[in-house]
Amino acid sequence: MAFAGVAVWRLARSALSSLRRSPPCRRYSTPEHTTRKSVPYETTLKQEGGSSSPTKALPKTADVVVIGGGSLGCQTLYHLAKMGMTNVVLLERDRLTAGTTWHTAGLLWQLRPSDVEVELLAHTRQVVSADLEQETGLHTGWIQNGGLFIASNKQRLDEYKRLMSLGKVYGIESYVLSPAETKDLYPLMNVDDLYGTLYVPKDGTMDPAGTCTTLARASTARGAMVIENCPVTGIQVRTDDMSIKRVKAVETPYGTIETPCVVNCTGVWAEKLGQMAGVNVPLVAMHHAYVVTERIEGIQNMPNVRDHDASVYLRLQGDALSVGGYEPNPIFWDEVSDKFAFSLFDLDWDVFMQHIEGAVNRVPALERTGIKSTVCGPESFTADHKPLMGEAPEVRGFFLGCGFNSAGMMLGGGCGKELAHWVIHGRPEKDMYGYDIRRFHRSLTSNNRWIRERSHESYAKNYSLVFPFDEPLASRNMRKDPLHKVLQDQGCVFQERHGWERPGWFSRDGSAPVLDYDYYGAYGISKNHNYKYSNLLSKEYTFDFPLHHDVIKDECLTCRNAVAVFNMSYFGKFYLTGPDARKAADWLFSADVNKPVGSTVYTCMLNKRGGTESDLTVSCIKPGSVHSSLAPAFEGDGYYLAIGGAVAQHNWSHIQTVLQDSGFRCTLLDCSEDMGMISIQGPKSRALLQEVLDTDLSNEAFPFSTHKVVQAAGHQATDIGMQTCGLMTRLWRRVSVDARRHSGSDRPDRLSRVFHRVTVLVPLCFPGRCRCLAWRQYSGTGSRWATCAGRNTALPSIKPLATATSAAPTGEL
Repeated sequence: MAFAGVAVWRLARSALSSLRRSPPCRRYSTPEHTTRKSVPYETTLKQEGGSSSPTKALPKTADVVVIGGGSLGCQTLYHLAKMGMTNVVLLERDRLTAGTTWHTAGLLWQLRPSDVEVELLAHTRQVVSADLEQETGLHTGWIQNGGLFIASNKQRLDEYKRLMSLGKVYGIESYVLSPAETKDLYPLMNVDDLYGTLYVPKDGTMDPAGTCTTLARASTARGAMVIENCPVTGIQVRTDDMSIKRVKAVETPYGTIETPCVVNCTGVWAEKLGQMAGVNVPLVAMHHAYVVTERIEGIQNMPNVRDHDASVYLRLQGDALSVGGYEPNPIFWDEVSDKFAFSLFDLDWDVFMQHIEGAVNRVPALERTGIKSTVCGPESFTADHKPLMGEAPEVRGFFLGCGFNSAGMMLGGGCGKELAHWVIHGRPEKDMYGYDIRRFHRSLTSNNRWIRERSHESYAKNYSLVFPFDEPLASRNMRKDPLHKVLQDQGCVFQERHGWERPGWFSRDGSAPVLDYDYYGAYGISKNHNYKYSNLLSKEYTFDFPLHHDVIKDECLTCRNAVAVFNMSYFGKFYLTGPDARKAADWLFSADVNKPVGSTVYTCMLNKRGGTESDLTVSCIKPGSVHSSLAPAFEGDGYYLAIGGAVAQHNWSHIQTVLQDSGFRCTLLDCSEDMGMISIQGPKSRALLQEVLDTDLSNEAFPFSTHKVVQAAGHQATDIGMQTCGLMTRLWRRVSVDARRHSGSDRPDRLSRVFHRVTVLVPLCFPGRCRCLAWRQYSGTGSRWATCAGRNTALPSIKPLATATSAAPTGEL
């Protein structure tokens, strides 16, 4: 089948609207040219006939069992062996590369927006282009033909210039080329619509079979064992004396291997393997495709091309091209088959042909070129288009190395090294938070709607520009605090963090609610029209100051001159209690938190290497008489921890790991869903709170870094004073309010109507000492604060609101 002209393709698309999933190729060419499904590699490891028994006898025990013989599994095994672990085993249910690795395009681009990813990619390139050949004498199939990123608009070119600057830091050779220079480099390319390109001469392509077999050879030379034709049928988990679940053994049809550690590198099948151990693996399987062209005269030695704005890539394949991309309507593979090893799907041309127009536009010679074969196989995708790595929070010793979003080959070397270090030392060498499974809250990793919707959006936007103020539209409103409706009605534009809807800024144009996800109109789902929230986001797509910058400016100035209120309810709120709580606190926190009850300390939380995991506040508390979220009952010592919401799950898991590994007799209680948190800031915050609280807030009566139980608008509360230092100095007051419906009062009380349990964080800023800036503010006339984004509203004196405004910065209390 030929790449028909653009006009023909448009006609075909129109004709196919009533024949969905019918291959349009039948209208233009003979079936044999389009039904051939074959990867463009000279060698694959597919086994034709022969024995299906394991290639080696299973050992009785192993220090680590890596499951899955694809890119990640082989790279992890190689690096474990290279770091000195020899009693390690890799189990592959079929042959190496089976499943997804064998059909991958094998592209390696060295430049990414993240410095960590640049380092990971550099290590992969070093392994496949040099290290393995030096160690084994075998060529991995690495081809260095360069990479070319296409910029069809100024913003994209600006992004590439930033990438080039980042590359200079890491010694990656790259050049921004003009359209004319691009034409000289790639004569077959249409450059009429280009602003420029980014050329990286040392990018290239990898061969899946060559890479994985060489990795296996290098691993076994160091004492590791690779066993093919050995599927895993179960993971045994034991519960120890402290009720902690740990990996015990791996079951196969040919025997059981006792091991304390399993690494799940099974790609699309990772979710099923996780279920065997009671571990959530939040990924989905989708069809991912490319086509291989017939010979193209003059294409030899050309660089690989990524045209992000057309959502298409062109991979050099000898004297031909492989053409693929990311479409907005990918096909989900809901019934993942265990028998799918070296198989391919039939290509759905109705889905794929949207890439054709972009490919033909970029390389017009494709319009006259036939298609040799199609490659459509399964790939795993995740909610943020980042891999899933690290130890699962549900079971100790169960590690993840999966969900690589079709980037397992190029990230394999760097991630395999980090995963091996993670297994051996308990943590990676680099800052891998963006890949750590603990970046997702545990309530989300088991939510199928969240996994499916967010994975779809990440797939569809994979080649989109990544703007600093963008927000997802998929699976929103998963976690909302009691103030959400109040804020939304007053124009709040929410951001999503850790599943929470948190206030971002306030629109002067009124309410902009987040609607149910519409899959961007795919799959026959009606697209959300006149979607105000989405329209507001699109206006913020810039690397310059956003349009709402002036709104925030007014809020900042008002906060400095008057008083501001922040809704910080998405923060993590934990209690650390028990007989060994003091010992645990000594181990965890850098500051001395062994203070009298009623004290609060701002501190860092450390790991065993002395590195910083987070910063937080730690308050020494006494047991409550009746257990509640505000004052839990416990024996021994107790601490209340307030932790940044975006890292709450990561911090929770870190504390739990420390308690388990050290054997501390402690309980960690998560009350994040039971309490909210409000921060009141500005030089007039003390005067404001003095009317709400029944206690004296003077420095003499309420010393720095202390807390006490008070009454807030008729409800029991805990008031905490603290200070933080960074670019600014502030004195903080925090009030924790367990506020139920208030009765017996003739005064309007929004605390009673809105809150169930709310924590109030109150920074008091003193003129002349604090240069603080805030994103949300209150000012006002009359008896109280301003509300409703730019409009002053007088309110009864006891109405604490929870919205930010954009009123003039000179408002008086």
